[in-house]
Amino acid sequence: MSIDLLFAVELLALGCVTGVLAGLLGIGGGMLLVPALTFLFTQQGFPHEFIVKMAVATSLGTILFTSLSSVRAHHKRGAVLWGVVKLLAPGVVVGSLVGAQIAKLLPSALLAMIFAVFVAYSAVQMFIGKKPKPSRELPQGAGMFGAGTVIGTLSSIVGAGGGFISVPFMAWCNVPIHAAVATSAALGFPIALAGTVGYIYAGWGLHNVPAGAFGYLHMPALVLIAVGSVFFAPIGARLAHSMDVKQLKRAFAMLLFVLAAYMASKGLIT
Repeated sequence: MSIDLLFAVELLALGCVTGVLAGLLGIGGGMLLVPALTFLFTQQGFPHEFIVKMAVATSLGTILFTSLSSVRAHHKRGAVLWGVVKLLAPGVVVGSLVGAQIAKLLPSALLAMIFAVFVAYSAVQMFIGKKPKPSRELPQGAGMFGAGTVIGTLSSIVGAGGGFISVPFMAWCNVPIHAAVATSAALGFPIALAGTVGYIYAGWGLHNVPAGAFGYLHMPALVLIAVGSVFFAPIGARLAHSMDVKQLKRAFAMLLFVLAAYMASKGLIT
């Protein structure tokens, strides 16, 4: 189906930028995609009641592609803690499915404010760089399932790959920041898969949705962003391994502050 040429170019460029950020920060690009798509969908005149939820759903859909490309690059460097991924993944899937159904029930303005609050909290934690206790370690068993469920639920609600929660969580448990970023990238795929399915189901049968939408998922945007992001995610992963810990944390935090402010303003004026 055809879409406006300028809109298509904007989506492709957005995919390139988020691909770099996915590899660099392990956030799946979602922290940038949701505000950017909210803006672009608004400019396109999409129905107000669908905009934020479609931005969240489409963001999750693109993470299916960016996470695979990003984690491949991190895996080559031996940075992904696959044992941690295995322990967190079951809870992540359950939480992502639940989160999509919760988001369906939330007003768009409230969803935007929830996004802003969690992103701002993550930014503060990363910016201040509070050091964890040397004895603190990742939980085991039920603790990891519970942590995964929280990560999946919140990530699905706000349309992110989980890095805004999982990276600070792992760093708090004394996981080195580069390994935390790489492992977060690997968690992005199960979060995105379960969350995308949940949003398609939650939005199925809605009336007056924009052309190209499947439930809350906007397919033209998904395809164009995915094309750009897949090619650029490895660049971000290479950059991540060339930066020191302090630079990486500050870059993460500054990005999140800006995006939190935008989404808070969107929630207040909606």
